[in-house]
Amino acid sequence: MKRIYMFGEGTKEQKNLLGGKGANLSEMKTMGVPVPAGYTITTDMCVDYYKNGGKNSDALLADMHEYTAKLEKETGKEFGSSTDPLLVSVRSGARVSMPGMMDTVLNLGLTDVAVEAMIEKTGNPKFVWDIYRRFIHMFGEVVQGVEYELFAAVLDNLKEDKGYDSDLLLVAEDWKTVSKAYLAIVEKATGAPFPQDPFTQLEMAVNAVFESWYSDRAKIYRDHNGIDHTWGTAVNVQQMVFGNTGEESGTGVLFTRNPKTGEKEIFGEFLFNAQGEDIVAGIRTPLKLEELNVYNPTLYKELTDILDNLEAHYKDVQDVEFTIEDGILYILQTRNGKRTAAAGVKIAVDMVAEGLLTKKEAVASIDVFALDQLLHPVFDEVALENGEYVTEGLAASPGAATGKIVFSSEKAATLKEETGEKLLLFRKETSPEDIEGMIVCEGFVTQLGGMTSHAAVVARGMGKCCVSGCGALQINEEEGYMIINGKKYPELTPFSIDGTTGKLYAGTVETKSASFSEDFQTILEWSKEIKFLGVKANADNERDSLTALSFGAEGIGLCRTEHMFFDDTRITDVRRFIIANDLEERELALTKLLPHQLKDFTEIFNAMDGKTVCIRLLDPPLHEFLPQADEVDEVAGKLNITPDRLHRALETLHEFNPMLGHRGCRLGVSYPELSVMQTKAIIMAAINVTKAGKVVKPEIMVPLISTIKELTYLTEFIKETADALIAEAGIKLEYKVGTMVETPRAALIGEQIGENADFISFGTNDLTQMTFGFSRDDAGKFLKDYKTKNILNSDPFAAVDQTGVGQLVKIATKDVQKVNKDIVVGVCGEHGGEPTSIEFFHNSGLDYVSCSPFRIPVAIVAAAQAQLKNKR
Repeated sequence: MKRIYMFGEGTKEQKNLLGGKGANLSEMKTMGVPVPAGYTITTDMCVDYYKNGGKNSDALLADMHEYTAKLEKETGKEFGSSTDPLLVSVRSGARVSMPGMMDTVLNLGLTDVAVEAMIEKTGNPKFVWDIYRRFIHMFGEVVQGVEYELFAAVLDNLKEDKGYDSDLLLVAEDWKTVSKAYLAIVEKATGAPFPQDPFTQLEMAVNAVFESWYSDRAKIYRDHNGIDHTWGTAVNVQQMVFGNTGEESGTGVLFTRNPKTGEKEIFGEFLFNAQGEDIVAGIRTPLKLEELNVYNPTLYKELTDILDNLEAHYKDVQDVEFTIEDGILYILQTRNGKRTAAAGVKIAVDMVAEGLLTKKEAVASIDVFALDQLLHPVFDEVALENGEYVTEGLAASPGAATGKIVFSSEKAATLKEETGEKLLLFRKETSPEDIEGMIVCEGFVTQLGGMTSHAAVVARGMGKCCVSGCGALQINEEEGYMIINGKKYPELTPFSIDGTTGKLYAGTVETKSASFSEDFQTILEWSKEIKFLGVKANADNERDSLTALSFGAEGIGLCRTEHMFFDDTRITDVRRFIIANDLEERELALTKLLPHQLKDFTEIFNAMDGKTVCIRLLDPPLHEFLPQADEVDEVAGKLNITPDRLHRALETLHEFNPMLGHRGCRLGVSYPELSVMQTKAIIMAAINVTKAGKVVKPEIMVPLISTIKELTYLTEFIKETADALIAEAGIKLEYKVGTMVETPRAALIGEQIGENADFISFGTNDLTQMTFGFSRDDAGKFLKDYKTKNILNSDPFAAVDQTGVGQLVKIATKDVQKVNKDIVVGVCGEHGGEPTSIEFFHNSGLDYVSCSPFRIPVAIVAAAQAQLKNKR
């Protein structure tokens, strides 16, 4: 096993073994870029360190001696030398960038003996004592755990005593005094003198970097960014070069293009007479990189030539650290630069125009997880700096919104009509009855619920922002106030919410429109040319359908008919159907509902001219359409019945677990006349639109089946009704009947379903809920603990669980296709818009995904990237 690689022995492709930093240093060395010499300890050694109970093997220690000797030979310097000592940096380097999350030690190798040797060699005691105090401080804090404040107090006191207002004013004797004081601090804090053997320092520093892999901040960062905790970090041991030897030296950080806008311009800063951490620490104000051209045009040209070479070689924007030591340029690191979504899109398109990338490479380079930034309003960065942060919850639907807070949907609707003001709906949780208020509000915040809660799903469908699972929120709707972290906020207090980060701010933070640029349109067109999976939309009305089309939807993959029933003009007739005593009363209520459904479907078919529209028959339990207890008297009056009768209906429909109760196809089995009415509305609308000269492709979907007889029972009613209407109209109209697969049992009877359905669509929200036994509206309370304790790597309601739920998807897909080669297989849960889930569905043989309209562009690019990874 090769445990250590000298720079130049590895390649950029070996990031898993050498870490991103080590792989790129090796690559640059091979390219001839001026990189200080060094070596990389592999990520495998970090994994072994933890397997060995926090101890490095004797074999690794022996290799470290061997490779340090090679480094001494290459540099002509020696560890601990009394004439020309070798100093190194010891830095972490995971396979993906984790900026600032793990530990670094600079100037390692300095000892009392080495300090005197360097003073003799450089003739610059101020510089040498400065780097010694930096090393003692950094090593003491990072490796030995000495408190930062102890070191800071020494320097602050000396500057105060001498009247200095800047570190630059300290002279050599001052830095010597500070260094001696630091040595004393370390000895007092640790009970042992500061280590004076360079290899002991090296071994301790390598251990510290390995230990920092599991630091709290590193674990939090990995959780947030979906990085595997088992990867481990590499360690890079590299010859020090110094930007603080005088005015001929300096250090800087830059991007080869502007990471905010994507413009082709070098974007960076540097400092004369400084080490790298001086820029990051903000102690001194750095200079714009262009000023280096004024100071030394030759050096600036050498740097820009290297940058052009690196960008062409890596075919991506590079984030570069450099140091100038006594007029000589060194490149310390390069990595693919982080950028905004808008910048990433512009850079990709520009690089195709420049001949650096192909269209496929450009699409593959897009950070699909960041694309949401382009589709929703965002807070102005300057205004956000002055915002009053209050708390945060789950970032359930991206975007930013401001408005006055209201605690009920009814009040929101009334206020909007009376004043037209922007409002934010704050609720313990939302339900379908809140839809009226949700429509008029700019965004929603809920105390309970997760990433696929009602509020989250509706928000994404509407393109509005939402923060869910905000546990610090306490709402007192009756008294008209809420409490967050002990502070009281009355109703109508101005607030601002960020659905991209999950953060809440008191007061109004200015927003700006997100950019949907020509470059992004170009990326979408290229993605459509590449992808295999179809991308459809979940849309329940004409407005959402038109929005979906504008974003590139190829059809409607889920139209939820229940959302059409909550309108004030229809809810009364729905309630009449529910409380009806017999079939005659139910059919009378349905007769009144039919024209509403007919109108809705006609509008959607007209909007989607020629594209498929998949309509799900009524799914939720009936109790959701009935009033709350305090509304019974008013609603009973509208229905012209006694409150007692309505109370009895509420009691009759009460269920202990309504999500597993009388809903979906079970409603159709109990009340087939309901399915017949909805089928009539669908087919009559399709006939009318067809006669008007447009192409209609209706699909009727039966929800929540568990047995094949549920499907065949309802399919018979649907086809009998549809065929009679089409025959009566005397036109040719094709339609399809299929089912949602959202129970584990349904997923396991795929062959039976395939023989009786034209299509299936996986409802992965319910399938996840039933497979895990998690309530999706309550799981947010404990899923955070599951992720923190590595029980689950991610929220299964946000990204599909590939090992459990995903296997059911694979089994069902394979089984239905085995018996019906023409069957169309899709997915219409919220997972249909999540990139890692889309890749899984692509690889599992599905034909399309369907998601909220505002996630269509994300799904298109993700589908293209899935095809580039695994061509179908």
